[in-house]
Amino acid sequence: MTLVFDEICIDAHDIHALAAWWSAVLGWAAEDTADGDVLLSAPPGAGPNWLFIPVADDKVVKNRIHFDFRPDDQAAEVDRVLALGARHVDIGQGDETWVVLADPEGNEFCILAAD
Repeated sequence: MTLVFDEICIDAHDIHALAAWWSAVLGWAAEDTADGDVLLSAPPGAGPNWLFIPVADDKVVKNRIHFDFRPDDQAAEVDRVLALGARHVDIGQGDETWVVLADPEGNEFCILAAD
């Protein structure tokens, strides 16, 4: 294989605020890059790093790709992330085992049921 999954790039109006928010959610370290972006470094085995890139345009439609997180305790994690500033989002999912939330800039993500 010649490709290695290295980063997920996330467009944001306020890269520092959004990266800090996700840093609190995930517990990953955030650092400014030489290019003026913000990098969240994934711990070993946690997947690719996240790179926050500044953009001027607004998010106006549902994400075409989103993150799914599997917690040990779904209710506790939903409550914790809501307390950090996430909000519930209805994207037409109906009554499912996962909870759809949005980060402070409106990017949807799901907290799945625990295994």
